[in-house]
Amino acid sequence: MDHSAHEQVMHDTHAGHRTEDFLKKFWVVFLLTIPILLYSDLPGAFFSWSAPEFPGSHLMQFVVGSIVFFYGGLVFLKGAFDELKARLPGMMTLIALAISAAYLYSVWSLFFGNGMTLFWELSTLITVMLLGHWIEMKAVRGAKGALHELAKLLPDTAEIIRDGKILSVSIGELRQGDITLIRPGGKIPADGVVMKGRSDVDESLITGESRPVSKDIGMEVIAGSINGDGSLEIRIEKIGEDTFLSGIMRLVAEAEASKSRLQLLSDRAAFYLTVLAVSAGISTFVAWMFVGEGFSFAIERFVAVLVIACPHALGLAIPLVASISTTIAAKNGFFVKRRLALETAREVTTILFDKTGTLTQGAFSVTSFSSLESLALAAAVDRHSEHPIGKAIVAEAQKRGLTISDAKNFKRLPGVGAEAFVNGTTVFVGHRGGADTLVEVNGVHEGAISLADTPRPEAKEAIDALREMGLTVVMITGDAEEVAAQVAHELGIKEYFARVRPEEKAQKVKLLQSKGARVAMVGDGVNDAPALTQADLGIAVGAGTNVAIESAGIILVRNDPRDIPKIIQLSRLTHTKMMQNLFWATGYNVVALPIAAGALAAYGVMLQPAFAAVFMSLSTVIVAINASLLRGAKL
Repeated sequence: MDHSAHEQVMHDTHAGHRTEDFLKKFWVVFLLTIPILLYSDLPGAFFSWSAPEFPGSHLMQFVVGSIVFFYGGLVFLKGAFDELKARLPGMMTLIALAISAAYLYSVWSLFFGNGMTLFWELSTLITVMLLGHWIEMKAVRGAKGALHELAKLLPDTAEIIRDGKILSVSIGELRQGDITLIRPGGKIPADGVVMKGRSDVDESLITGESRPVSKDIGMEVIAGSINGDGSLEIRIEKIGEDTFLSGIMRLVAEAEASKSRLQLLSDRAAFYLTVLAVSAGISTFVAWMFVGEGFSFAIERFVAVLVIACPHALGLAIPLVASISTTIAAKNGFFVKRRLALETAREVTTILFDKTGTLTQGAFSVTSFSSLESLALAAAVDRHSEHPIGKAIVAEAQKRGLTISDAKNFKRLPGVGAEAFVNGTTVFVGHRGGADTLVEVNGVHEGAISLADTPRPEAKEAIDALREMGLTVVMITGDAEEVAAQVAHELGIKEYFARVRPEEKAQKVKLLQSKGARVAMVGDGVNDAPALTQADLGIAVGAGTNVAIESAGIILVRNDPRDIPKIIQLSRLTHTKMMQNLFWATGYNVVALPIAAGALAAYGVMLQPAFAAVFMSLSTVIVAINASLLRGAKL
């Protein structure tokens, strides 16, 4: 196991453990603890009663206590070995030290000392620890599980059509090119294209889109989505690791493996708390021995201090909240690629939107043009272009039945337009500072084409929501000043950058940052990659099936800007829960540690090891339950 894997041991202290194992051990140890308590000095002290003696009864506590120690305590001893091997002592190390000290002292005292033992303290401590860990593991298992939830989206089997027959096969047997039948209400087993039929498909669990999406022949469908009332026949295009859902699961797994700043802080705090606990325990032991309270009393205080100082709740406080937030994000149609990105979102002050395809439809249409000749020339140049404006010009020319000549030596001019050699002349199509697209032949103005890219209906709603959250919204575009001004006015955006080339977008991000802004850049993850990387937070929208965008920390499946406020809101809620959990995880230590050490012994207030275990377990359970409450958050 490498260092990073060991680093997780400290917080995933139940790695390899089953919840049922802890419950089974608890009941066995609980039953074994009863005779240990009966043959201790407690019945005599509280009820003036003693258990009947028999030959060897003085060894009852030793025999049963040894079973409890090696059977019930073995899981903690193994955990401590893993932590020490990784050089990351933590909760398991403290518990192992506590129960080992209690057991070894009791054995020594029984056979070589004054006969005063801590067997009942040892057995009750292990009982409480096993119960606490079982409760905690149930809470953790209920709280975590983004990957588990996603995995459940796929059906176990699929119906495929071969030689006119319908066969039921397992998902693993699907092959690219198979035709699969999706019955009404059935789950789609793999990414594919509709070959026959028409239906509405529910993609909400994958994309976050609440409305069913109408699917017709030739349209793509995503693995894990749920078919509506119609039957579909789809051709499998992607299987296994290549599917959209698998890509999402890789993102979620990467996010769950990554750590946030607060988690790294809690890691260090848990490590230092472990060191502090051992130091405090030894100091407590030495101090009580020095004042003459005796070896048995000093050992008991030592054990209590180690138990109460266990950093388990602290180690669980952050990762559990982070895991739940990853699940919530996935259910809302955006994927946290790095947890640090989600944590950064709450600190963002400025949202920088790339206009085309994010705030606007990204589907241009020609509204007017100077002449059919200029439109035909522009279409000849733009036939080689992938730009939405170029595609719109070509579509308009085709719609009007114009002859589109062949073009040679096509050259894209980033942020300006394009030019090519058409019918023996050099034709330029693009912007020269105005709102219209100009057509020039050999440098001479030939005509102009006006196009419109209308704002998305949901864009204004998103911008208003962001402004209400106290954020500044800025727009960036390669379009002319007039176009940018018009869109900004329609959406209520006061600040914008126009005529910005793709390679200049990162410079605009730096400009905003130089003014003290913490910038979230929202773009398509292709031309915007440098800007997404430069920004404090990169958000790639409209990722569709391309979920592996390296430059973004958060990826949105839909082209819906209303998801941006959701990201900010989730980030703020997540941070609040993390801070609450840190309070619960450390607060009890501050109060209980001095009491465990015996600070109030003069007043007759003592904290027995078993009660220390109750407090430690209770804190851990509170942290787990508090994290689970995040599930009810409304975004």
